[in-house]
Amino acid sequence: MTANRTLVGHKMAGVIKTYAEFENIPLREAFDIFYTSHLYTEIRHGISDMHCRSDGYLAEELQMELDRKKA
Repeated sequence: MTANRTLVGHKMAGVIKTYAEFENIPLREAFDIFYTSHLYTEIRHGISDMHCRSDGYLAEELQMELDRKKA
């Protein structure tokens, strides 16, 4: 199923805001991190219906992705 582009845009904004709050970083930094992540690609292309998950869950997924890259 393909999600509505507006809803996906709102989901991405929510994830960025939540991630910035979790990490206590500026929104711009969170924006840059999110848009260079694999999670962004998954949400954008509708993989695994990631857009249906909560902002908090996806922010945690983003952090786990970054932790895996560091290891």
